[in-house]
Amino acid sequence: MSFPGGVGVSGLRVYDWASADGVCGGSPHMHLLCSEAYIVVEGTGAVQTLTWDGYTETPLEPGAVVWFTPGTVHRLVNDDGRLRIVVVMQNSGLPEAGDAVFTFPPAVLADPAMYGEISAITGPKDARRRRDVAIEGFLELREHGRDALAAFHREAARIVSGKLDAFEKRWREGALQAAEVTGVHLQALREGDADHLREARIMTSFPEARLGMCGRLDTYLLDG
Repeated sequence: MSFPGGVGVSGLRVYDWASADGVCGGSPHMHLLCSEAYIVVEGTGAVQTLTWDGYTETPLEPGAVVWFTPGTVHRLVNDDGRLRIVVVMQNSGLPEAGDAVFTFPPAVLADPAMYGEISAITGPKDARRRRDVAIEGFLELREHGRDALAAFHREAARIVSGKLDAFEKRWREGALQAAEVTGVHLQALREGDADHLREARIMTSFPEARLGMCGRLDTYLLDG
């Protein structure tokens, strides 16, 4: 299982690599089904976002909490090279398991082989290339407004279309199941049955490091 309620949690040290527009940070992308939250623990920066309402930039500093809903194109910016964040995401790791589409230029989005080749990474060089290609498309989206964003939405839906059964399975076995268990416990308590409290337990997990979309990740897994 994931963390309580089927929530995914990871630590993130945002990339400090400079990009073509002179800004350091991660790969712009969008989630189609999952909300995401940032809890800033160190450093300063911003999250650049693009929605149907337009472009915004939200400052990040220690103690800040920022969250956004599906359909928000987002890019993390690392101003001082020390930006470190705790990331909280919906649906049992789904955001890192396919529910993310990079803002690659239209020609890349339309070519499944090219999209897959650029998306895959084996090391920092690949991660940086993926980031740079995503920024190229992101800057185009910012410039061309709603028509370009609508086209990106259509391409994103097409890209994930073959994964929807797997997405639903993860949701049903994670967040939905966790919510339903609470309903079962509520009914039991109404009937004076507290037996589920005997199943109390403690779990722990240690981080596993890997390269992510926006930076170097520390990921955690709790086995049910």
